[in-house]
Amino acid sequence: MGVYGHGSQEPWPAGPRAAPPVLMAQTWADVVFLHWRMDPAAAVPFMPPGVEPDVLHGATWVGLIGFHAPKTRFLGRIGMPYVGSFTEINVRLYSRGADGSAGVLFLSLDASRLAPVLVARSLRIPYVWSRCRPVRAGTARGYDVERFGRQARSSFAAVPDCARQADDELSLWLTARFGLHTAFGGSTVFIPNSHRPWPLHPARLAHCDDELLSAAGLDVSGPPDTVHYSTGVDTLFGRPRRVA
Repeated sequence: MGVYGHGSQEPWPAGPRAAPPVLMAQTWADVVFLHWRMDPAAAVPFMPPGVEPDVLHGATWVGLIGFHAPKTRFLGRIGMPYVGSFTEINVRLYSRGADGSAGVLFLSLDASRLAPVLVARSLRIPYVWSRCRPVRAGTARGYDVERFGRQARSSFAAVPDCARQADDELSLWLTARFGLHTAFGGSTVFIPNSHRPWPLHPARLAHCDDELLSAAGLDVSGPPDTVHYSTGVDTLFGRPRRVA
């Protein structure tokens, strides 16, 4: 079953429809995924109430993900020229709520525009206004970020193998995530999103010089265990709901 409940997109799992009202529509493009395997016990202290680390085959994962958002539309319809186009690099864990919701938990999100940072911070999503830019060198695709005040930096890139699809169990588990958990107003909420299957490809690491993982309080070292690339997808964000 496809993400929108029709057509054949196996083995991609079925995701939710974005029930009205749609809060935001956004395009994610040139997405680079770096992931490291992590002991679930090390992820527990980061989880908000009612949420635990999501686990696959005894391990959870931490991701360093960069992408460009060329278009953002408020309420799914209202365009946001200039401020709605930005570059983002995020550090995330994988989470599962007591109500069964599976998503991601952001530890940090660096963005190149101030406006989306302020909006996200109003929802207690940990955005940081930083110098962020996409970097291309030959077939490599990557991102550079430097937080103002030189608090932390990151530079990473990957060479995608666009002739192959990444459709194994782990690749889909890491990237077919349809929402995020965050603490808000004294409780934990889940903000759902909906999108069609990624055009997802395996990739080879070109370089990774990162300080964002350690700045988030994570003890991660060495090269990533998995690397992926996607040309991108359009996504819709639905109304937040409380996690039981």
